[in-house]
This record gives sequence, C-alpha cells and structure tokens, in this order.
Amino acid sequence: MITAASHPPTAPRASGWSALPPEYAIPEHAPSEAEARDYCRRLARSHYENFSVASWFLPKQLRQHFFNVYAYCRISDDLGDEVGDAGASLQLLDQWENELNACYEGHPRHPVFVALAETVRKFEIPKQEFADLLTAFRQDQNVTRYETFDSLLGYCRYSANPVGHLVLYLCGYGDSERQQLSDYTCTALQLANFWQDVSADYAKGRIYLPLEDLRRFGVSEAGLRDGENSSAFCAMMKFEVERAREWFGQGLPLIAKVDRALATDIGLFSRGGQEILNAIERQQYSVLGRRPAISKARKLALVVRAGLGKLR
Repeated sequence: MITAASHPPTAPRASGWSALPPEYAIPEHAPSEAEARDYCRRLARSHYENFSVASWFLPKQLRQHFFNVYAYCRISDDLGDEVGDAGASLQLLDQWENELNACYEGHPRHPVFVALAETVRKFEIPKQEFADLLTAFRQDQNVTRYETFDSLLGYCRYSANPVGHLVLYLCGYGDSERQQLSDYTCTALQLANFWQDVSADYAKGRIYLPLEDLRRFGVSEAGLRDGENSSAFCAMMKFEVERAREWFGQGLPLIAKVDRALATDIGLFSRGGQEILNAIERQQYSVLGRRPAISKARKLALVVRAGLGKLR
C-alpha cells in the first residue's frame, strides 16, 4: 500500500494515461513556483470559458489562487471521468491524493500542487476540502445509480459543495453559515447539470435521476436508453427542475453576506444555472437526445448584468 509520504510511479497504467493530456502526469522533479503558477494559469484559461469570464470580476490579487484551485479541480475531474477504465481511474486518483498529501507535507512534485501549496498556506484551507472532491470521483467509478434524492444529495456533498467552500476560503470566509448557503447553490448547480446531461450520463452508464422518481412517474431505464421523451418523463423532469429551483432560492441570501466581487460571481453562476433550467423548460423538458443549451446571447446578457451590478 502506498503511503502519503512515498512517491509512486508516474503512470500506473498506460491505458489510463493515454486518454489524458501528457502534461497531467506527475513529473520526476518538481517545477519552480513560477513555472507551476504558469501551468495552472494556462490550464484554467484554456479549459473552461465560464471560469475565464468569472475571473474578470475577481480582484487581481486573487486570480492566480483561483487558477491554482481550478487546475486541481479540472485534473481531478478528468482523472475520474476521462480515463475510460474504472480501475485505472481509481489508481490515478490514489496517486493524485498522494500528491495532495505531499502538498500539505511540503514536498509535492506536480505543478498543480507546487502552486497550490502557496494558496493553502495563505488562506489556511483544510486538506479535507480537496480530499472530498476525490471521494466523489472515486464514487463515480463504482456507483452508477442513486435510489433516493437524499442519496444524490450525499453525492453532491462531495462532488459540488467543496468547490463552494474553496471559493469562500479564497475570499476570506470560513464560517459554517456561509458554507451552508454556498452548499445550496453548489448542489443546485450540480442538479441543473445532471438534468441537462441525462443522455450523456446514461451513455457513460450513469443515471443521476433518483430511481424512486423514475418509479413514481412510471419512467423506465429502457426509456432513457431509447431517448423516449414521453409525457411521463417530461412530467418527472418538470418536477426535478422545480426542485433545483428551490435549492437555488435557498442559496441566494449568500449574495448579501459577501463582498461585492464575490457576490458578482455568485450571482453570475447562480443565474447561469437557472438559465440551464430555463432552457430545459423552453424545450418542454424533452432533454433526452437534445441537450439544453444557453445561447451566446443569453450568456452575454448574464455577463453584462453581472458587470453592471458590480458598478453599482
């Protein structure tokens, strides 16, 4: 068994790494801090347009730290979702967690953790927040169905909520009240993404719609497989969309409890998530085979609205 203090091989299985960018691998020697910061900055700016948009509203002194955290989340997610082999993913995630432990012990080698070490020290971020995300990505390798909505919320606790906690820490907030409000928003965002990607998730062998709801509305897994946007399915999706809206509503008070820069970002992402729900509604909840998307015009409107709010 590999201990936190040991340095495992850089590639546990060639088949696992072959599905990932080569720069993801753990190098033999650690880069300089400047090289590590540049690595995270390039990764964040090239992989996620919404993150780049949000970073416009961040105070300049926080941008690099957000890049560092995003790079960790991005690679962690890819290790769990882009390898194509559950066993290889689990091995890679174990290796990634060894680097997380090394980051907190002072001897990381991967550029993400070399850069993240400064962020962790400056903002006193508990290791558990990063480790919880890995719990979710491991869970994805062996849990493909959720019996109840509560069990799905349990998954969101690890897959989504830690991201909100990390953002709060970067902005100087570590209290439980704000974390709870953030959890509502992050869970709602996760639910919106699930409802948007029912077909894509099914293609990966996963169903995030609670099985109790499929039974309640009379929807079969075969119907999901065959892309049947039946009246029963659409009624169920309407129910799920309204439930996600309620979670967004519970998280909105957080906007008034943080500084203006963070409030702008929270508002932007919250409205963006609600726009996904609006897009689902606009196509009468028929999401199977037709992934609801937000138009460029609507995205631009969200950004303009956020920018105007910051100027007030």
